[in-house]
Amino acid sequence: MGLIAKYNKSIQASVHIIIWAVLFVFPLFFTRPDRQINYPWLIVNTWVPLIEYMIVFYANYFSLTQKLLFKKKYLAYAIVNALIVVLFLWVNGKCHGYLMEMDMKKGDFHGHPPRPMIIGFIFADLISFFIPIAFSVATRSTEHWLKTESEKKEIENKNLESELLHLRYQLQPHFFFNALNNIYSLVEQSPEKAQEAIHSLSKLMRYLLYDTGKDKIELSKEIDFLKKFIQLMELRHTNRTIARFTFPETQHSTYYIAPLLFIPMIENAYKHGISATQQSDISFEMRIVENDLFFTSRNSNFPKNRSDKSGSGIGLNNLRKRLELIYQNKYELKSGVMDNSYFIELKIDIN
Repeated sequence: MGLIAKYNKSIQASVHIIIWAVLFVFPLFFTRPDRQINYPWLIVNTWVPLIEYMIVFYANYFSLTQKLLFKKKYLAYAIVNALIVVLFLWVNGKCHGYLMEMDMKKGDFHGHPPRPMIIGFIFADLISFFIPIAFSVATRSTEHWLKTESEKKEIENKNLESELLHLRYQLQPHFFFNALNNIYSLVEQSPEKAQEAIHSLSKLMRYLLYDTGKDKIELSKEIDFLKKFIQLMELRHTNRTIARFTFPETQHSTYYIAPLLFIPMIENAYKHGISATQQSDISFEMRIVENDLFFTSRNSNFPKNRSDKSGSGIGLNNLRKRLELIYQNKYELKSGVMDNSYFIELKIDIN
């Protein structure tokens, strides 16, 4: 960022130098080749005013606008600028008087120049000083606005990153807690399955620790993780639970997705779609149509009692927040009950 800022300042300084250099050299191009340049006239009427405009511009640009105008000290700002302008009007009057004396010595004038001419010079100079002041205020105000917007955007991005990081850290312990509950239930029933579950969990945790730290991850890796997670969940369930899943072949594709988006839906299906006494059906389907990814989770609908606190809802709330932060208007999330089955449908634009 430091190098970029220095580079931008160098460009800005170069632009200012080029503009002023052009303004100083520009009058020379209007002098006819067959005539000698009248340097006293050029200095008094062109270069002296340009130097004054430069002083007025940068006095406002570097100091007065920020220290007075932006701090709403309007009277002080007007007084300081008025004093500077009056000083330069006095200087211009002296310069014009000197120029007129030279003209009189050459015989161009007889006697003193008429007063309306001097008043005209003063009025023209007074009006002309408003131009560098206005340009200075406009330039500094634009830069101030751009800087403020940039800082605001940077703060928003940092807040977004912090919130996403918080949601990710919130999801991982939640996932780990549910996985441990599954393994705990297997310890007495089937120690061999418990060992297998611990081995599978270690692979899943390796993925969580080393691969999910990125903003986006290859869809093929996320699908492999989902398959292993479903296999882990299946270890604790009996033959009364029928689980089916369909995932697309993405080995030769270059699709990317935010990590761990689908885990809350899968956890929700296993948590709320299984009965100890009735047959339970669970299905997961993922498909890609052009640039849209569709994921559907369906499970038998076994409503929980109000006293049942097993469904904290952390996972699905986390999912909604992450979708809103990452994909904003590029996703659709629906849920409901149809034909005695609870479903969640997610559509994401992964282009």
